[in-house]
Amino acid sequence: MAGKNRDRFSTATRLRLLGEQTAARVYRSQTKRQARRSRLTGRAAFLALVVCSLIVALAYPMRQYVSQRGEMSKQRERMAEAEQHVERLRDEKARLQDDAYIRRLAREHLHYVLPGETGYTMIDPENAEPRPTGDDSADRPWYSNVWDGVDNADRG
Repeated sequence: MAGKNRDRFSTATRLRLLGEQTAARVYRSQTKRQARRSRLTGRAAFLALVVCSLIVALAYPMRQYVSQRGEMSKQRERMAEAEQHVERLRDEKARLQDDAYIRRLAREHLHYVLPGETGYTMIDPENAEPRPTGDDSADRPWYSNVWDGVDNADRG
C-alpha cells in the first residue's frame, strides 16, 4: 500500500487530478455561460418581438395621423379660397345694386342704346364671312339660318 500511497501523492498524479478538476470547472462555467446566453437571447428575442409588434401596431395610426394633417391643411387652403370667392361675389352683388353699373353692362354686352342715340356695329372685313345670297336662305325659317350660323362658327 505504501506504493499506492506514494503513487497517489506523486506529482504526475497531482497534476493529472488538478487538470481534471480544472477541466471540470471550465466545463461547468461554460455551461453556465451558455445557459445565461440562452436566457439573454430568449429575453432579447422577446424584447425584439415586443418592439416590432409596437411598431406594427402604431404604424397605421401614425400614417393616418400624417395623412389627416395633410388633408386638414388642404381643406384650410380651400376654405381660404372659398372665403375670397365669397368676398368677390359680395363685391359683385354690391356693384349690381348700382343702376349706373347695370346701364354700362347693358350698353357694353347687349349693345343697348338710349333713346335718341344711334347704335353702330362694326364688322371686321377680314373676319367677316360672306352670307349666302341664294333664294334658299330667304325661303327657309329663321331658326335654320341661326343653326347654320352656329355650325359655321364651329367650323371656323
